[in-house]
Amino acid sequence: MRLVFLISISLGLFPNVTYADELSKEPVIIGIDADFSAVAIDGGIAIRRGTELAVEMINQSGGLLGHPLVIIAKDHRGNPARGIHNINTFATIDNLVAVLGGVHTPVALAELDTIHENNLLYLGPWAAGTPLVDNGFSPNNVFRVSLRDAEAGKVLIDHAKKRGLKRVTLVLERTGWGRSNEASLTQAARDAGLFIDAIHWINWQQKSFEDTLKIIQASDTDGIILVANAPEGAVVVNGMVTLDMLSVPIISHWGIASGNFIERIAVKPDNLDIAVLQTFHFEHNDTSQAKMLFEAYKAKYGATDINSVPAAVGVAHAYDLVQMLAIAVKSANSFDTNNVRTALENIASYHGVVKHYEQPFSASQRDALLSHDYFMASFDASGNIIVTEPN
Repeated sequence: MRLVFLISISLGLFPNVTYADELSKEPVIIGIDADFSAVAIDGGIAIRRGTELAVEMINQSGGLLGHPLVIIAKDHRGNPARGIHNINTFATIDNLVAVLGGVHTPVALAELDTIHENNLLYLGPWAAGTPLVDNGFSPNNVFRVSLRDAEAGKVLIDHAKKRGLKRVTLVLERTGWGRSNEASLTQAARDAGLFIDAIHWINWQQKSFEDTLKIIQASDTDGIILVANAPEGAVVVNGMVTLDMLSVPIISHWGIASGNFIERIAVKPDNLDIAVLQTFHFEHNDTSQAKMLFEAYKAKYGATDINSVPAAVGVAHAYDLVQMLAIAVKSANSFDTNNVRTALENIASYHGVVKHYEQPFSASQRDALLSHDYFMASFDASGNIIVTEPN
């Protein structure tokens, strides 16, 4: 692969070239295409921080094949068209090794054609839509450490059953992510014998949900399963506050944890009967690698305790993905996309932050985390995510 310095370095776009002067070769680039300014800012920042911490460790250990690894982060603002533009821009960088995606499944789905047309490796640390991985491309350039909606549906429905709920209502955002969850939740409910009362949809940037909540309130539903990001999730909760519905349990996908949900709701978070799906928490994933990552995070970003790390799943997923990318590059002894893809498929094991991975990927398996890796959490009085299930 032809390596070039980018003019962008002189423009200050590489704040992470901390060890470049200590390494003799020109840098290679890892891209981040995420939401840093719209509805999933916490998730985007978490992904960037996890990437930064992994890159610092890799560079301290000699870089990738002697080359310093640096980051270019681009903001797609939750907009699929801007995401496609970002991917096309990344494709012009000759020394790009991979791109990490962001929170939004609709953006990632829209980018799939461009990713594969340009033969870019795409690492997914958050977006959970099943079709993002089961995308029909061969070879498939997508590798994910995150939730998988087809698996998440089982866990959400299982939690409803454990709570003793007999009838639930689905409230889903009207996007590809919502439709992905409609399929998984209806199948999981059918398998578990749980009755779905109704399916209601909420649009991005919708300002009120009270009319629909009145319908839900008049029904016999025992709880709500929510699939929405922070703004729309807050609209639902605030409508429930207005209609005095806080006794209705909410079982939520993790979208609400990707942005400023807590700041938007008109109720103290610990007064909600809410459970939120997660894959990682510094308390729940109590491994030596997780402890090491928290100490590095605290030193760099100033976290006060393990519950105060915003969107910790994004930090951990991005960190593990970048470390596994480094393993693959070293195994392939190459930055070539085809060689690195094959090496990723053949990683035997990796002692990661989220877990100890045994063959995380293969030619047919692109999700490193499945339902047994998921758990439910909640919020404390300060709005921090806290573990509510035993390890």
